[in-house]
Amino acid sequence: MDYRTIPALFVADAPGLDFLNSVATPVDVPIDWIADGEGLLSWLEQAGMVPAPALATMRARFTAAEFDTVASEARALREWFRVFVRERKGRPLAGAVLGELAPLNDLLARDDRYGEVVAASNAGTAAFEYRVNRRWKTPESLLMPIAEALAKLVCEQDFTYVKACEGPKCTLLFADHTRGHARRWCSMAICGNRAKVAAHRKRLKERASA
Repeated sequence: MDYRTIPALFVADAPGLDFLNSVATPVDVPIDWIADGEGLLSWLEQAGMVPAPALATMRARFTAAEFDTVASEARALREWFRVFVRERKGRPLAGAVLGELAPLNDLLARDDRYGEVVAASNAGTAAFEYRVNRRWKTPESLLMPIAEALAKLVCEQDFTYVKACEGPKCTLLFADHTRGHARRWCSMAICGNRAKVAAHRKRLKERASA
């Protein structure tokens, strides 16, 4: 199925995990929302990771082939980090794994950020606020907000509550921030509803057999 036919999924309650979920099987056919350069640009815009004006400027400056190359790098980053998360979900991260994060730190070191003082976005006592921006100089800079989201996941998220959806065919991951940490599904509208329907059919079948 073409990624253009369905909006990207943002159900993980953690941007870093939403990136891992940029390839999924929401119905029956797998969808990769960053299958090519245009898909990457669309996903970044939907995720709110890159301002729309910056994306428009980059589309005018660079070729589709250049964006395709970066999309390939993004997919490689996604699959590397997916392995890291799946091997460690359900328990706290230990300091001993720092060395395994070297590829992420190498990517973060390429970031080109700067700060500026801007008018405060909220009405209050302060007239100004400090904002961190990026210089979107090359297609590769599109990887920077993704790297930042992955770094924040590692540093700020308790991996004890990083879970995989219990749907039989679902590949989605999420951070369980519910009270009691009882979340089981990527979404009640997707796998949760399927589980309810399956359980209902099972009960009907058991009653019929009895």
